Amino acid sequence: MSSSISERIVSIRSSLPTSVKLIAVSKQVPAQAIRSAYAAGIRDFAESRIQEAASKQAELQDLPDITWHFIGHLQSNKAKKAIEQFPWIHSVDNLKLAQRLDQLAQQLGVSPQVCLQVKILPDPNKSGWSVPELLADLPTLNQYKNLQIQGLMTIPPSGLNDPEILNAFNLNRELAKKIQEQNWSHIKMQHLSMGMSGDYELAVQAGATMVRLGTILFGDRS
Repeated sequence: MSSSISERIVSIRSSLPTSVKLIAVSKQVPAQAIRSAYAAGIRDFAESRIQEAASKQAELQDLPDITWHFIGHLQSNKAKKAIEQFPWIHSVDNLKLAQRLDQLAQQLGVSPQVCLQVKILPDPNKSGWSVPELLADLPTLNQYKNLQIQGLMTIPPSGLNDPEILNAFNLNRELAKKIQEQNWSHIKMQHLSMGMSGDYELAVQAGATMVRLGTILFGDRS
């Protein structure tokens, strides 16, 4: 990519509705590139590895208004570090992890914002609830008062064509609507975290409120 990070950010932001938050996926990207994105107006950055994120967060402490989002697969033994480092976790993908995060949040006196990761279509290569599993677990999730459940995150299976990807994102929106209509006291469906560099325009078309963009902003990772 010959254009600069800031030029790419300006171009993409101008094409996004104001209702969509652009989250820059900065995994495997040096702190200096994050500074460039910050200078171009980005305030939301996503990482997928706790340790890698910690070193960058330390290096970027002079930028206090960054909001950090965790988007990787989260193991229970890393849950404490995750909620200490990240106000947002997009990848809460099973009931046991949600329960652990809720317990830790209570102990630490924090209330992380989370998205529930759902496999909107069957996919053996991804983590997340199937739709029937998630619907069955909602009554239990509704008891986790230390988590701010804000919506759903999904990643379509690889190998789909554009109409199939759009269909997957539409199904995710419809699922969120169905959950919202059940009027849970502690489960909100205000956000749809969906869409990455290759398919974010389809996600926006389907109602995404947050898109997670890495390669299209920073170029290919090493």
